[in-house]
Amino acid sequence: MARRGHRPSQAPASRPRFWGRHAVLAALANPERTVRKMWATREALAGLDIPPVIPITYADAADLGRLVPGDAPHQGLVIEVEPLEDIWLGDLLEQGQGEDDRRPLVVLDQVTDPHNVGAILRSAAAFDALGIVTQDRHSPPESGAVARTASGALEIVPWVRVVNLSRALDEIAEAGFWRVGLAGEATETLGNVIGGAARIALVLGAEGEGMRHNTMQHCDQLARLPISPRIESLNVSNAAAIALYAVAARD
Repeated sequence: MARRGHRPSQAPASRPRFWGRHAVLAALANPERTVRKMWATREALAGLDIPPVIPITYADAADLGRLVPGDAPHQGLVIEVEPLEDIWLGDLLEQGQGEDDRRPLVVLDQVTDPHNVGAILRSAAAFDALGIVTQDRHSPPESGAVARTASGALEIVPWVRVVNLSRALDEIAEAGFWRVGLAGEATETLGNVIGGAARIALVLGAEGEGMRHNTMQHCDQLARLPISPRIESLNVSNAAAIALYAVAARD
């Protein structure tokens, strides 16, 4: 049985709220997710099969707008949820031990923007990644912004939070992954680096600063994306999507 435990950084004073049709329906479909409350317009609920244990408050669109940040597009649906239980890294790595399992792993070094993490989760789902690994204290908690940007992927892509990223990278290497760090200063391109490796862990750094030196030291190789010299770098979520495609397409 998978070892599970609470995420200490995610013991919120108030539960997170998700909004938008994709995020809400994915949360409702996830048997591991506990939904405590729902606010919705009658139009948005039409045709939906909501479990009777979830209390529903009917509201108009303007009232729902006061439950979410700014002008967030709630599409008539808002829910209050419990964060998912934590997943241990060892359990995730065990899931991918089959000889024919070539699903990549995504490791994020202090990527803190919730929209970037949400977009990376969505790309990870699209390219069938094994999961993503972030630090516990230097990554966003589960939130409406993450869930909305992930467009349902928050509920299906395993998200492991670790205290020490260097130790996690050592454990990932022991599981047979070739750890490739994306860095603009690398001499080799990603396509040249990943060709011969059976299992790839893509390591990406924070917005702007990139990977920390100690994280680079725990990569087997650094690689760059072959982008034009007319632009310095890509947003980390865009870089992750391109890298995941490159890994998926190498066959």
